Amino acid sequence: MLQDFPMYAYLPARDLARAPQFYETKLGLQPTEERNGGVVYRFANGTACFLYPTPNAGTSKASQAFWSVTDVDGLITALKKRGVVFEDYPDIPGERSAAGAITGGGAKAAWFKDSEGNILALIEEAPGSQ
Repeated sequence: MLQDFPMYAYLPARDLARAPQFYETKLGLQPTEERNGGVVYRFANGTACFLYPTPNAGTSKASQAFWSVTDVDGLITALKKRGVVFEDYPDIPGERSAAGAITGGGAKAAWFKDSEGNILALIEEAPGSQ
């Protein structure tokens, strides 16, 4: 039933002046609209996220959202040049690339935190894992 509809991510922000600076400066996103006190960012294939104010930002220890990408290592390198700091999870099993991505379970992945402490990920599907 719900698979017939698009799904969007909520990204909580404690400081709605600081958070868009991270997303726009470090990640290179362009806001598409301001709505209900927050900011909407649109992505490929009609997907989007809503950055909204809440005191609960950064409290989850799990990933808030991920981008399905084609070159995790290249994006890690490019984002590091923009000041993004990637997380190191030594307990996650898998082979590590020179850029720091972990390959395991049919995917290559890397994680970083935004200015609000939310965990975000880059996920590249491993060849032949579909």
